[in-house]
Amino acid sequence: MADCECLPKCPFFHDRMTNMPAVAEMMKKRYCKGDSSGCARYMIFKKLGREKVPADLFPHMKEVAEQIISKG
Repeated sequence: MADCECLPKCPFFHDRMTNMPAVAEMMKKRYCKGDSSGCARYMIFKKLGREKVPADLFPHMKEVAEQIISKG
């Protein structure tokens, strides 16, 4: 599988994780490289659009993503 289509411009990794490169790489391996469907940010992006993704949402916060999606 290919990398997530959002990865090149993902504000989470390019703005929030610049000071933690090792952690960022582990998260990218889990959520961005291959199957991105488990990433909370990607879930919202696909259902509601980029503008609805909260800046402070971490990739592992699927429950929060599901709540946001259910509210539309």
